Amino acid sequence: MMAGWITQEGPQNEIVLSSRVRLARNIVNTPFPSYLSIEDAHKLINQVKEAVDRDGTQSYMLYNMDSMSALDKQVLLEKHLISPDLAKSTKGAALVSEDGLISIMINEEDHIRIQSILPGLQMKNAWDLGDKVDDLLEETLDYSYDEKLGYLTCCPTNVGTGMRASSMVHLPALNMIGNISKILQTVTQIGLTIRGMYGEGTEFQGNLFQISNQITLGLSEDEIVENINAVTTQIVEKEREARNILMNNNRIQLEDRVWRAWGILKNARVITSQEAMKLLSDVRLGMDLGIIKNLTVTQLNEIMIETQPANVQKYAGEELTPEARDIIRAEIIRKKL
Repeated sequence: MMAGWITQEGPQNEIVLSSRVRLARNIVNTPFPSYLSIEDAHKLINQVKEAVDRDGTQSYMLYNMDSMSALDKQVLLEKHLISPDLAKSTKGAALVSEDGLISIMINEEDHIRIQSILPGLQMKNAWDLGDKVDDLLEETLDYSYDEKLGYLTCCPTNVGTGMRASSMVHLPALNMIGNISKILQTVTQIGLTIRGMYGEGTEFQGNLFQISNQITLGLSEDEIVENINAVTTQIVEKEREARNILMNNNRIQLEDRVWRAWGILKNARVITSQEAMKLLSDVRLGMDLGIIKNLTVTQLNEIMIETQPANVQKYAGEELTPEARDIIRAEIIRKKL
């Protein structure tokens, strides 16, 4: 299954790849997942599944981490449908909606983590979608909640709303003109954090950055969403300004960079994941600026995900050495382009 944020288009999709909201919830009088027995962990998974099955408008696929191969878990991770911590769990599971826009992670750090992820800049819609699922679960599950502190979570940094909201943005022009460090520094100074494509602890690749809130206590969900939305909007404007500067002052050099990236991707026989991400970033910029025609955002999204290591091995139908992956990756890109 390909996640909906990859295959669908959204507002300002040329710069904002996705908007994500994650809600952390726990059940009263129940030990945190790290202290749960295997039996109790499975009982909780069944409780959550029964709760979501009451939703007649959406069906969910259940993925039990203890019965999945490491490769299949990594495929879900690369599609942003589960977290690295859940992939490592022997007690966890994920319920993923048929459209791939909702995933409910069970027995990760908290009992429940509801994630909604939409294409483009749709922070409010992502929050509304996650909130509906949250309400559905709360009809039958008794959440651990304090009138003063809000939702109680395993990690104190999530106490309060339990919300993490984030946007994933593509900022190649700001990087090219040397303004990216200034932007990232400003973002961290106003209480937000910047992470790589796969969240905390991951490196920046392909000029992709995740902007998310650090504070969950003392702000309402609407305030957190509005804050991320406003900051993302400002960053999008700065990126557009940087693109105009490049087009006006360095058009030939920019076109040369884009077409060189296109030429390598179209013809390479061996390509690493890191190089592919770098070149796909240049091609994405060229497509957004109208230099390259007949390509869509969703096609590039699919290539970006399908050329990640686990997805390459899934395509090949077997586990591969890094060298073999680089060959298959180049083949996938050639076919797609």
